Amino acid sequence: MSEKFSIEIISPDKSILKMETSEVVIPSFEGEMGILKDHIPLITFLRPGIINIKAGTEQKFFVEEGTVEFSNNNLLILTSTAVEVTKMNKKFIDSLISMSEKKLDNNEISDKERYLLSYKLETLRNINQ
Repeated sequence: MSEKFSIEIISPDKSILKMETSEVVIPSFEGEMGILKDHIPLITFLRPGIINIKAGTEQKFFVEEGTVEFSNNNLLILTSTAVEVTKMNKKFIDSLISMSEKKLDNNEISDKERYLLSYKLETLRNINQ
């Protein structure tokens, strides 16, 4: 019996990925969440981080936000910010870090924005190493 399930990542203008996989780790507000075949149904929100898809090889996508639904062994991720990590160059990452640091220095941002920016910065710095 196969241990695989379906994953699809969709942005507003296109389908980014559709495949079978054996494991996915997502960055949710509740923390890093691993999903395997027959996981309980769930709906959650993404925070900035890496979606790690394991299907023989690993594929990693940087996301800033989105929603996730898992039901009947179908994982659906809706996000406008998914970028495959291997396609992110250092200059692009540096510009995202710089913009995020400037926003974080603003004393008028909410605690939620500060929380999200801190995860975004941590993730981008880890990718940039």
